[in-house]
Order: sequence, then structure tokens, then C-alpha cells
Amino acid sequence: MNRDYAERRIKEVLKASGGNAAASRQKIIALAMDDNKLLHELVAPHITGIVAHAINRVMAMKDKPVPATPEKISEKDIKDPFGMEILKAIALGKPAQFGLESGVTTKKQAASQRHIDAIRQMVSKDKSKK
Repeated sequence: MNRDYAERRIKEVLKASGGNAAASRQKIIALAMDDNKLLHELVAPHITGIVAHAINRVMAMKDKPVPATPEKISEKDIKDPFGMEILKAIALGKPAQFGLESGVTTKKQAASQRHIDAIRQMVSKDKSKK
């Protein structure tokens, strides 16, 4: 997919913000709310993961009540809702972390003795080269 337009807009925003990544992110999010071409180019490479995440989240909420829709929905949102939920989550500063909402916890495992021995062997080889 051609992402020239999105890359050009990002470069413009980065230049205008003096290279400030955080300010540029917020500006790109705001621009994408009104620019469907920019939004589409930003989201298209990730759409499969976004859809899978959304489906899993809804499936996990089977027994939970569905929240009421917001009272104020603009006509633009109804005509073209593509990516609005994603942008809202990002703009509000609490984006979902894919894979973590299903209650799956990751637990650090202790390194195996074999792994420890391999690291020690690499370190001892490095010292012998000096």
C-alpha cells in the first residue's frame, strides 16, 4: 500500500513541531480526525490486528451489559465511522493494550541453567579476545 501521503503529512508535522514526537503524535491524531485519507493510510497496515482485537474484546464481554451509545454523534461519524473508536481511545490517552484485556497475565520465568551457562560462556569468550 502506498503511504506517501501519510509520510508527507508526518514529516510536515514533525518539522513544524521542531522534532517533538509527543506533540507530533497529538497533532497527527487531530489531523486524522478530519482527514480520512490520512486516517486510512495510518490504520490500513494494522486493520487485521485491530479487527481481531475488537472481536475478542466483544466476545469477552458476552455477559457484560453493552454500554449506551454516546448522545452526541455527529452526522460525519454516522457517514464514515472508520477508525473513530481507535482515535478516541488514543486521544483520551488510555488506548487498549492488545492481548492484555482478556485477563491473560504474563509471568517472568527464571532463566534456565543452560541459558545462564551460555551467557557465561559468551562473556568469557569476549574477555579472552581483549
